[in-house]
Amino acid sequence: MVKFLIGVAPLALIASGVSAQTLPAQAVVAGVATDPVAADPTPVDGEQAGASGDVVVLGFGQSRQVQTITAADLGRLTPGTSPLKAISKLPGVNFQASDPFGAYEWSTRISLRGFNQNQLGFTLDGVPLGDMSYGPTNGLHISRAIISENLAATSVAQGAGALGTASTSNLGGTIQFTSRAPSDIAGLAASGTYGSNDTIRAFVRADSGDLGGGLKGTISYAYLTTDKWKGFGSQRQHQANAKLVKDFGDRGSITGFVNFSDRRENDYQDLSYDIIRRRGLYNDNITNDYPLAVRLAKIANNQAAAAAYQRANGSLTGFSAPYAGVGLPYPQNVTLDDGYYDAAGLRRDYLGGIIFDAKLTDSLSLTSTSYYHHNKGQGSWITPYSPTMLGAPNADGTPITNPAPLSFRTTEYSLDRAGTIAKLGLTTGANRLELTGWYESNTLHQARRLYGMTDTATPNRDARDFQKNPMSTAWNGKYDTETLQYSVGDTLDIGQLTINAGWKGMRVRNQANLLAGTLARGKIQSQDWFLPQVGAVLHLGNQAEVFASYTENMRAFIAAATAPPFSISQAAFNAVANTVRPEKSKTAEGGVRYRTGGLQLSAVGYYIDFSDRLLTYSIGTAIQGLPPTLNNVGGVESYGAEVSAFYRLTPAFSALASYSYNHATYQQTVRDGSGNLLAEKGRYVVDTPQNMVKGELVYDDSRFFGRVGADYMSKRYFTYLNDQSVAGRVLVDASIGYRFPEAWGGFAIEGSVTNLTDKRYISTIGSGGFTATDPNGTAQTLLAGAPRQWFVTLKKGF
Repeated sequence: MVKFLIGVAPLALIASGVSAQTLPAQAVVAGVATDPVAADPTPVDGEQAGASGDVVVLGFGQSRQVQTITAADLGRLTPGTSPLKAISKLPGVNFQASDPFGAYEWSTRISLRGFNQNQLGFTLDGVPLGDMSYGPTNGLHISRAIISENLAATSVAQGAGALGTASTSNLGGTIQFTSRAPSDIAGLAASGTYGSNDTIRAFVRADSGDLGGGLKGTISYAYLTTDKWKGFGSQRQHQANAKLVKDFGDRGSITGFVNFSDRRENDYQDLSYDIIRRRGLYNDNITNDYPLAVRLAKIANNQAAAAAYQRANGSLTGFSAPYAGVGLPYPQNVTLDDGYYDAAGLRRDYLGGIIFDAKLTDSLSLTSTSYYHHNKGQGSWITPYSPTMLGAPNADGTPITNPAPLSFRTTEYSLDRAGTIAKLGLTTGANRLELTGWYESNTLHQARRLYGMTDTATPNRDARDFQKNPMSTAWNGKYDTETLQYSVGDTLDIGQLTINAGWKGMRVRNQANLLAGTLARGKIQSQDWFLPQVGAVLHLGNQAEVFASYTENMRAFIAAATAPPFSISQAAFNAVANTVRPEKSKTAEGGVRYRTGGLQLSAVGYYIDFSDRLLTYSIGTAIQGLPPTLNNVGGVESYGAEVSAFYRLTPAFSALASYSYNHATYQQTVRDGSGNLLAEKGRYVVDTPQNMVKGELVYDDSRFFGRVGADYMSKRYFTYLNDQSVAGRVLVDASIGYRFPEAWGGFAIEGSVTNLTDKRYISTIGSGGFTATDPNGTAQTLLAGAPRQWFVTLKKGF
């Protein structure tokens, strides 16, 4: 309740101060502030994106590389598809997921120009989503924040986001999502999908239309259930969104929204090259065979006991295994880590807020966005490395009398954050001055616990349930983050030349209070009050323009048990707390845009200096026994180019193509305290393909419609020393459909196929982290991509 009041109190003060004045609207989508990245996604000349909903590729008028896709484009993908997958066609965007929807969070990865997901910024209607990490420590994933059908636009700034973006992680660009406004006309939209792996997805949305005086609302619900495409288990999600808008015409608007999500998904097993060689890409957890999981754990215990006995006695003579009857060797071609019994991720989120837009005078405007977010989460793993103790509590609290050599390990989250973003804009002639401020208070409770399992034919706990009655707690902490950010930006439009310049400053205070365990506690701060940004656009008539920009950014530390600097020991934290610096970046880019008739072209080049890269490793020799610590290990140099083209050949037929080149290398050689090489100057950055080529053909004559898209990326390294990589691949998706006449009910039917050529490939890399080297191919940090999948959807009201 306190955090909710923090979020809404500034709104109440603003509203009371202007209640007697007229409330003007901004040039916004669904009540979102007029940020140059998140604003109306149509081209600046006012032409509509096209009858079939073009991708707005170029971002004319922007001094940065900015590209936007529309709701119509997202609507061409299988319902429930992540908007991150929809933007994967844009240049510089590297998106990976092991499921056909791109929504399975453990596998979902997106990077821009070599910066990984937790080095980017994400917002929804201006509300910060944090870095969208798998562990909900400072935000939530877009696949939970809103139903995909309720998005109006997604904008990508590949190099640097808008100055006032509410993010403390956007070293390398931002992705800003804009939600759909309630319709002025009452209506009902619905869709139902069935497809591979018994996928069932349903969506329904009701719009009230204008109820009088500009009051209108919308409410929607979506349900998804699908079996895993390999192994056993399912992924399930309930979502509900509601929005209410009071529109004062050209005087302003007030928007309130509440979004809910409950997502529970069984995990796929992380793979290594060794596992793939022995068992193939279809190897997975053994969730269908609990007795086998218990047996493998017993064998592991027997092997450990035998090794200890032999060390003590020199032979196994007289050895008695703790689990008689199961022996010492594993079954043929199986090891303990090939597949665990089960693992899962559970996330329950509530996100709500109020957006207030007003024009205080003819030249002065104000936007305020206040929000509150609550998350309850759990990541689980049935581990064979921690046996259940005799007498440990069962799920119902009774003591376990037949303990299994397994236990149920969780990472548990409880997140509460609230904040307010305010923007004041002053326009005087050709000049516009913008001041923004953002404050957020975030409290995270995080714990690692073990729960008891029974030695029975069936398991006594379900990985998709929130657990009760723990056996032990490894660590438990309370992590507080206070964020304060401001920006000052000025835009001068002097005819053919537009110049914008400004700076932002931020201070992020982190505090860890450990209730149990040996992880670090204490305080740390990230602060820089001057991070400049400057850009210019030169208009060469109505068809072409040249643009350039320079930006500096900082990524603040995170307060969590699962991320540095608090994921290390107390001694290690004390050693670096006053010396370690946050990661920073300097980005320069420039390019040209051109359009004529149905053709749009864009070309951009960029250079990035990424400094103070953070890496955790031991600073002493192994014999010293010093704990791993967090270290600044130098920088990364990146340069590259992106070219994109959109061509509307006919009113019904369009083509999109893009190519991007990225050269990102480490600039320092790094060794640990024992002299082991961890990184080497000149090696390529992990998970960063040098070449990506994307293409798409779309046909839509208002009756028949279809698309086919192809996505190529070159090889990606998953070790810092580049001794292991995954090969390049081409993926093809396609869809085809037909809209029936209104006299027949106005339905549309669509069939879609992902991975049309049934390519066998590795999708996500780094799921288990990155290592310096992997000479034997044993690093379990790879996830297989889904094979060909098909879906059929019936729609009405879209």
